[in-house]
Amino acid sequence: MKNRIFLLFVLFLSIGLFLAACGGATEDNNAGTEGNGDNASENEEASSDYQVAMVTDEGGVDDKSFNQSAWEGIQGWGEELGLSKGEGFDYAQSDEKADYMPNITRFVRDEYDLVFGVGFKLKEDLQSAAEQFPDTNFALVDEVIDAPNAVSILFKEHEGSFLVGVAAAMKTKTNNVGFVGGIDSPLIKKFESGFIAGVKSVNPDIEVDVQYAESFTDSAKGKLIATNMYDSGVDVIYHAAGGTGNGVFNQAKDIKQNDSDREIWVIGVDRDQHDEGQIGEHNVTLTSMVKRVDVAVQDVINRGINGEFPEGEQIEYGIEENGISVATTNEEAMTEEIISAVEDWQEKILNGEVEVPQTMDELEAFVDSL
Repeated sequence: MKNRIFLLFVLFLSIGLFLAACGGATEDNNAGTEGNGDNASENEEASSDYQVAMVTDEGGVDDKSFNQSAWEGIQGWGEELGLSKGEGFDYAQSDEKADYMPNITRFVRDEYDLVFGVGFKLKEDLQSAAEQFPDTNFALVDEVIDAPNAVSILFKEHEGSFLVGVAAAMKTKTNNVGFVGGIDSPLIKKFESGFIAGVKSVNPDIEVDVQYAESFTDSAKGKLIATNMYDSGVDVIYHAAGGTGNGVFNQAKDIKQNDSDREIWVIGVDRDQHDEGQIGEHNVTLTSMVKRVDVAVQDVINRGINGEFPEGEQIEYGIEENGISVATTNEEAMTEEIISAVEDWQEKILNGEVEVPQTMDELEAFVDSL
């Protein structure tokens, strides 16, 4: 009996040691797995701790233009990490210039890591903020800011404008096209110069009517200018006018609604504005010069998260950097012939065969060389 009890004791002891060994191995394996998980999630945790905000200009966050594109880029970044508006990312609406600095300083006070100013109008206030708050990073879209804790986000709008100029030249039936600018400034001159160069490269005899609304928010002024242009025989208008451009779309749609057979077109800007041209079964948006502000914004955010914020740099996004593109959403209007021509000219720009003008002086020299 004693031998049997002893044998049972030894058996139970062996089983206990075996299970303990297995349990220890399991814990060790789990510990190793948890350690790998911590390393793998380190970047995600850092990302979720990084707070980003933007301050709009008077165009507002839903301007169907570059404010909206910037906000969509920030939203996309935040939502991918499970963040929400006010919890990791946010924006402040500016209804007038006096709102810029209070909006900027609110985000600084709330300890946002990176604050974007959208539009060249914010240059002065964002410059002051960058100097006043050296521990916060700033980014200015569409203008140059000079500070070690700030980056300037610029675009090669002239490249995309050239390509939609090619599309306009191939689409016009009247050999009369128009350009509606917002505020007459070096930035919008880049759009104008590139557009005219693209048009003239296809057909130097096409007339380009150029008018400025001196506003990015006056839709009524945009509609009035478009009315005069279309009445004078223009059949394609390219606008670089923000919210003022909504008036161009409104007039084109009014004309199309009253005369569905008339070919009348608008070229959108900054975002793909195909939806803005929908009128019943028709769409008056020929194409859009898409400025990928969303791509640029996300690029700068990711650099900041990785500890590589481009301090004091000027980053320019063009066709090659996936920062500029031409929309082909309206498949009926943008025929294969037009798309093929746009692609050919795009290749010429990329390989250096064509240097697109950015100023009126460069445009004059360009046209003279045709």
